[in-house]
Amino acid sequence: MNFRLKTSKATAERLKLLQDSTRLTPNIIARYAVILSLKEQQPILKTVKDVGGTDFLRNVLTGPYDYLFKVLIAQHEKREITDEEYFPGLFNNHLERGCILLQNEYNYAGNYEKLITNLIFKVPEVESNDIPG
Repeated sequence: MNFRLKTSKATAERLKLLQDSTRLTPNIIARYAVILSLKEQQPILKTVKDVGGTDFLRNVLTGPYDYLFKVLIAQHEKREITDEEYFPGLFNNHLERGCILLQNEYNYAGNYEKLITNLIFKVPEVESNDIPG
């Protein structure tokens, strides 16, 4: 089981730019990025080949939400996934796509406060019949 993830050089640069602009730590930015990626309907088709970026530990990236991220990624995949598929593979793929989306959102918003406001209002409302149980 792998507990380390290495980003691409481009994603490491995006994380650094977003960190400088928002004052958020890279692991928090990464969580936002993965969530944005999961909102996309299109499946992740590419695997990260450039691993010349930042090195992260799994528990730093996912924190107490590791199981939640795994479930959300499995739901996005529409299948059960193994721990080996989930991290670093699928998580990193979503991180890569999500960092591009998050940087675009930040550029559109122009500042941190507007970014957060835009992200909050971008979350779709959940219908009660969408909640299991």
